Amino acid sequence: MDRLDDYLAGFAEEPGYLDFAAFGPLSAAVLAEDAAQREALTRMRWGALERARTNADRLRAAASAVTGFRDDQIAFQPSTTQGLMQAVFAVTGGILVSPGEFPSLPTAAVRASEALHATAPIWLETDHGRVTPGLIRDQLTSTTTAVAVSAVDARTGFVADLEGIRQVIADRLLIVDAVQALGAVDLPWTAADVIACGGQKWLRAGAGTGFLAVSDRAANRLTPVLSGPGGFPDGLVWDAVPEPAEGAAGLQLGLIDHGAAARLAAALEEVAEAGIAAIAGRIAGHVSRIIALADEVAAPVVSPRTPAERAGIVVLEPRPDQLTALTAALFNHGVSVTIRGGAVRIAPHAGTTEETLGLLRSALLAYATALRPVGR
Repeated sequence: MDRLDDYLAGFAEEPGYLDFAAFGPLSAAVLAEDAAQREALTRMRWGALERARTNADRLRAAASAVTGFRDDQIAFQPSTTQGLMQAVFAVTGGILVSPGEFPSLPTAAVRASEALHATAPIWLETDHGRVTPGLIRDQLTSTTTAVAVSAVDARTGFVADLEGIRQVIADRLLIVDAVQALGAVDLPWTAADVIACGGQKWLRAGAGTGFLAVSDRAANRLTPVLSGPGGFPDGLVWDAVPEPAEGAAGLQLGLIDHGAAARLAAALEEVAEAGIAAIAGRIAGHVSRIIALADEVAAPVVSPRTPAERAGIVVLEPRPDQLTALTAALFNHGVSVTIRGGAVRIAPHAGTTEETLGLLRSALLAYATALRPVGR
């Protein structure tokens, strides 16, 4: 429990912050790591650059500990989107993907199809944004070589059944956008062939941090189309263009940002030390309380209620004529959330405090009061 307590002590956001699905304020461990890296690269004592370059190895080890992939199957990426672009552009054949996914996935599928004509999106019809093994099974075609899905849907908060999807797609590749899940939900990551994850949300490592994990099966099938000097197998080579490195290492464009790699490594290390099961349990408890608060004022909850299907996201969808009242109540009580498309997305983390939950309750009560007919 001490390690979890240490992890929780690293949260320093202002009371009322409930928007981790949009951005995770940097953790104390990440801030300390960033300061150490900046100090080293400012003074540039002898050997500082060589030590900075070891951060890539440290990141791979940390990501391996959290995902279950081997460290040689992991490579740095500056964002989830770039990691997904690398993977999707490398596919030959049809990619089954929902057009309602976060734009990174459908955009990558369309751009790859337009540019290379070696792959094409096969648009998956979902159940109100929820991607299930049954829906995937029924929509697989003879040309489907890969399936792409978000581990947690950014709009609905629905958790994909990765093991179930793995079973129904057989030996096809499973490409997963993990940014709304990794660090918040305990999932069987090795059911996927490719994982792309940025560190700016639940991992609280800031922008410019991310990684790509690639299974051996995927390494044998993906063509590293967007491989640059960062994907050379033996470091920089002048006066020649070598073949890309095998696997994840070959799916890189530029050289690694070693400071960003250090920040992400620190974030992943503290997740591993605290235990993802313990972190996810704390988040699940907060989600249950937020759902109960919403029910208390009859605010419609449209995100999953079943524990196995929900992550760190609660979505409220009031009537259009009531959205302004809810928005105003949240604003007036200093509660930070995402409001988009007529819905309010609330995203607590393990370190969310009682004070923050109290501010949310006050905001919801003010919203309910504003809806009462005059004279009652």
